[in-house]
Amino acid sequence: ATVKGDVHDIGKNIVGVVLRCNNFEVIDLGVMVPAAQILDTARLEKADMIGVSGLITPSLDQMCRLAAEMERQDLDIPLLIGGATTSRMHTAVKIAPAYSGVVVHVADASKAVGVASTLISRERREAFAAEVRERYDAMRAAHKRGQAGKRLLSLAEARANRARPDWRRYRAPAPRFTGVRTVADVGVADLIPYIDWTPFFRSWELAGNYPAILDDETVGPAASSLFDDARAMLESIVAESAFAPRAVVGFWPACSVDDDIELFANGEREHPIARLHTLRQQMSRTRERPNHALADFVAPQGSGVDDHLGGFALTVGEGVERLAEAHERDHDDYAAIMAKALGDRLAEAFAEFLHERTRKDLWGYAPNEALASDELIGERYRGIRPAPGYPACPDHSEKQTIFGMLEAEARTGLRLTESCAMWPASSVCGLYFSHPESTYFGVGKLGRDQVVDYARRKGDSVEDT
Repeated sequence: ATVKGDVHDIGKNIVGVVLRCNNFEVIDLGVMVPAAQILDTARLEKADMIGVSGLITPSLDQMCRLAAEMERQDLDIPLLIGGATTSRMHTAVKIAPAYSGVVVHVADASKAVGVASTLISRERREAFAAEVRERYDAMRAAHKRGQAGKRLLSLAEARANRARPDWRRYRAPAPRFTGVRTVADVGVADLIPYIDWTPFFRSWELAGNYPAILDDETVGPAASSLFDDARAMLESIVAESAFAPRAVVGFWPACSVDDDIELFANGEREHPIARLHTLRQQMSRTRERPNHALADFVAPQGSGVDDHLGGFALTVGEGVERLAEAHERDHDDYAAIMAKALGDRLAEAFAEFLHERTRKDLWGYAPNEALASDELIGERYRGIRPAPGYPACPDHSEKQTIFGMLEAEARTGLRLTESCAMWPASSVCGLYFSHPESTYFGVGKLGRDQVVDYARRKGDSVEDT
């Protein structure tokens, strides 16, 4: 199952196919599955093991809750953990301690058969379980030692070491419009040149960078065959208008206030209509390396700079799910997974396409930009488009503010789950920053002082935060 609140299942589906090909019976509960349904089904079907997956970071908490519930119910079923945001370290430190049964992180589909076969073997299971527990105990001890040696700055110290662009000499570019506009004039054919194919191959567990992977001695033949199939499906998608890309873009007058960004209606900078909350790095840094927060890249309140912030939400549409479901009804798992993998790549391509249009036209601060496709993929342009849930702004709940400002649900059909995953799954939302010094970064570990301050600013409880 993909856990409650999460809609991503490509990796899970590949694992299911691999296990079925090795004579395992797989009961796939789908996406957004509550813990109670997972455990009730496991009992009813007398499952030998439970496997859960997730892509967004709130899914990690759902996995911890599932493990704790399995312990509360005194179960003894192995729990397999997988998904892009999971890791062996997180499994060892956060999930395994909540459950006295066997908990194993499975890095990818190629490992699934070996782990599953061992867990159903009477001769090997206990030794394997003991080995995993010993390994995870050692990882927890190493993690604890590593954390003890790290010094976090206080929030006040981190703010004192913030990035400080020279706002006195900065002329902020004004967008061509303020407010919100729907983008409905984009087709799949427009997006194909913007596809970054390297993550596509990695989603199929083929390691290597495109296009070199096509000539790789080991995986080249498989990658070339997969690439041919992908291009054939794309041609069919275009010919049949199977997917309907749709987006919404907005720009607002903006200023930063400490670590937050206030947004205003056009021509008015006294009464904010929304506030976005950002988090600041607190790891100890030198003066040459500031402690970043995204708010640093928006002109501060009182600076006299009329700055702006952009936002976007886009989707390739529900056609991705419809095409995948049609292939599933035909028992063609390969084509179903291919449809979803292409949907994900097209969503990211749409984000790249729309960002380019923003820089050159909608915001227009780089009208003469002329970058090759590899330069676009390498992000060699001015400005950034960070997305909630990623390292620079890890709080997924900020999507709620962005969606509200963009009227995203009404304009695109996008919806947020209770964990703030987007549905349809092949979708992206985020913010546009135009300052030439804006950069991506990882927030990293937070001190309790920032957690308390952040909860206060958002109006949430410290426990929820």
